[in-house]
Amino acid sequence: MKKKYSTDRLRLKRLRLEDNDFIFDLLNSEGWLTFIGDRGIKTKDDSQKYIQLTLADPNITYWVVKSRVDQVSVGLISFIKRDYLDHHDLGFAFLPAFLNRGYAYEAAGRVLQDLLKDPHHKTILATARVDNIRSAKLLEKLGFQFKNEMEHENKRILLYSITRH
Repeated sequence: MKKKYSTDRLRLKRLRLEDNDFIFDLLNSEGWLTFIGDRGIKTKDDSQKYIQLTLADPNITYWVVKSRVDQVSVGLISFIKRDYLDHHDLGFAFLPAFLNRGYAYEAAGRVLQDLLKDPHHKTILATARVDNIRSAKLLEKLGFQFKNEMEHENKRILLYSITRH
């Protein structure tokens, strides 16, 4: 798993402490709060602690997605080994101003392409809340196949899977 990725329009780099302002904005965006959940990030100190905990956890990898043109942070790609799933989970979240531009597909697709070459990750999972139709459609566009619906933390989520052949 690489530390950096790039596409024609985007650059992806591992999360750093310097990404604090972006993380604060993203974790307080309507989409994050609605579909991922409130992480209690109310101050910049909270977001700094969140980043520190994320960086210290070997089961979590975040890539910050930036526009190549102006280096503005637009979103996040995650790769997490969750205790309630058998395999790592690929995720994505983008600031509202950068939705509907194909960035999530481009960034997640680039990371997924590399991860599927890794012999440790023959199967990769992804989840979306039942009411997050846009994420579910994006997962299918990326090649994930719907497996089943499940409940986690009193929320209904859709489980998707992709397997390297």
